[in-house]
Amino acid sequence: MILRVIIYGLAGWCIEVFWTGFNSLLKGDVTLRGWTYIWMFFIYGLAIFLEPIHNRLRKNSIFVRGGVYTLLIFAVEFATGMLLRNIIGVCPWDYSSSIYSVGGLIRLDYAPLWCMAGLLFEKLHDTLISSRIVKA
Repeated sequence: MILRVIIYGLAGWCIEVFWTGFNSLLKGDVTLRGWTYIWMFFIYGLAIFLEPIHNRLRKNSIFVRGGVYTLLIFAVEFATGMLLRNIIGVCPWDYSSSIYSVGGLIRLDYAPLWCMAGLLFEKLHDTLISSRIVKA
């Protein structure tokens, strides 16, 4: 289980660095500067709790599964952002400048991205479980 948490944390970091680097290019920064936060490793590692949900949703349509993942990821992003604000006084990400922001903690226009992330998680989960390296 610990190894899967680490893999989910690292996968999340990699995707986030790629995403922020791609966005920097769209803003004209040809250095493709990407970044993340140490906190995100632990937050992405929480994907371990999506595993039993994935197992239960496995037979549902891609739309149902993606919608459930989107809602759950929004809930975790909001809750962990609020928790970090309460503990350290600031949330590392700040979406308050977006018209789609909810409390500066989530962006509703990111729903399609979180849907895709949840569906990619399914593939990663299945790969990890079917490998001989990581035990279920």
